[in-house]
Amino acid sequence: MDPQHYIPLIVIAAMLPLILLRNRRPRVLHPQRMWIMPVLMCALMGLAIWGTWMQPGLSHAPFTPLDWTLLAAGVLLGGAAGWWRGRMTTIEKHADGTLKAQTSPIGLILIISLLLGRRALDAWMEPHAASLGLSVMAVTDAFLLFVAAMIVMQRIEMYVRARRVERGETDAHVEVSA
Repeated sequence: MDPQHYIPLIVIAAMLPLILLRNRRPRVLHPQRMWIMPVLMCALMGLAIWGTWMQPGLSHAPFTPLDWTLLAAGVLLGGAAGWWRGRMTTIEKHADGTLKAQTSPIGLILIISLLLGRRALDAWMEPHAASLGLSVMAVTDAFLLFVAAMIVMQRIEMYVRARRVERGETDAHVEVSA
């Protein structure tokens, strides 16, 4: 394995304890600010996709229908994972009206599994993409679109639930604190 593949694994291993400690207690949820992270992530993912297209030495052949299908699958699977992760987040409504959210450990396990699975699949997929009739660029872009769709969909799901709770409606994953 070359540094391109094992350095992200080291970063994930180093960040994991910090993420676990951060998610141990609920954090204040501001539904009016939930649009910021998806916009930033979409901009960064767009920049990353643009950057891969500007990388010298890569084939810039147009995508085939199979490549477009792979990109659509990345968006759909990312959206489904984000929706599921958003549903697994517990929202707590306090007596003073503030909302607090705590991500589920299952959601964190999902993210870690997806990151490790992406690394493994990426390492296998890039050298074998041509034999499968896929563009290496489409494979890389599909992974980036997966992450962007997951973040956007998670925030949308949490926003819808938080607004519902603010209006006083019920939600399956809401706890009312006195």
